[in-house]
Amino acid sequence: MDRRTFVAGIAAILATPLVGEAQPPTKTARIGYLSPGDRHDLGGPGSRGWLLDVFVKALRAHGWTEGQNLLIEYRFGGERYERLRAFADELVRLNVDVIFTAGAPAAQAAKEATATIPIVFSTLNDPVRAGFVTSFARPGGNMTGQAGLGPELDRKRIELLREVVPSLSQAAVLVNPSNPMTPQRLREVEATARDLKVQMEWVRASDAKDLEEALQAIARTRPAGLIVFEDPMLIANRRRIITFAAQHRIAAIYTSSGWAEAGGLMEYAPNWRDMYLRAAAYVDRILRGAKPADLPVEQPTKFDLVINLKTAKALGLTIPPSLLLRADHVIEQ
Repeated sequence: MDRRTFVAGIAAILATPLVGEAQPPTKTARIGYLSPGDRHDLGGPGSRGWLLDVFVKALRAHGWTEGQNLLIEYRFGGERYERLRAFADELVRLNVDVIFTAGAPAAQAAKEATATIPIVFSTLNDPVRAGFVTSFARPGGNMTGQAGLGPELDRKRIELLREVVPSLSQAAVLVNPSNPMTPQRLREVEATARDLKVQMEWVRASDAKDLEEALQAIARTRPAGLIVFEDPMLIANRRRIITFAAQHRIAAIYTSSGWAEAGGLMEYAPNWRDMYLRAAAYVDRILRGAKPADLPVEQPTKFDLVINLKTAKALGLTIPPSLLLRADHVIEQ
């Protein structure tokens, strides 16, 4: 089954409660929350702290309240992906009822740690290609959740950049090679770029020191466009990257939330709030007895295009009116 054929049916699945779901939970549940980044990142919509709050409030709406009938074991790996596996092993030893993973690296760590404890993931990567599930419609194991559109989203980002810079023929892509999903992502973007006849320059940075060298390399080649992949290390250095793009007058598009609000030109990403609300619904279903193998992997249906018009003017760029009309949010001040 093509993965798009059941997207429309997902809403109906979620809208139909399981037997007994209307009743308050009668047990105390323990879940693991596994994520890279920092729990105390409160940088506004899309930040780790903000999404954590969305997730916890959504569980409360389903009847699960921390300190009453719910215990959440929080584990944040910061910028070091190798910490995620140790934390995943720890959650397995605690025998949690379900593990929620934020992002593909956390999902990979949880997958390696257990084949029996249910895992709900929220990721922008293709979970089939990553080996998390057998198919979108029938996950077939202990993992399910919400997954981004992968190559389709990256294609859209290149097209958006080209609308802003019609002459775009070369762009730099800033990635963290330590992210275990980077190789798969690069192969997908390379294929998309060839199809769109845009030459990609891969620029890698695994820490703040590498980042400075990477930015210097971008400055030397002076690409017309820049794509910055979502990653905790890159997010932690968000202001440095945005400042660099402004100084060198490079049109940049970002693949996660919060960048345009911080001064970046443009961002295009799934609506993370919606994805976390749906993830909480899946955690609730599993706590009430559903099997991950029976819950099809959902794809996002809401996407946010945010354009910072003030930054565009500073870069000397004219945003086409048709693009402004399609934007979900335009920042003018």
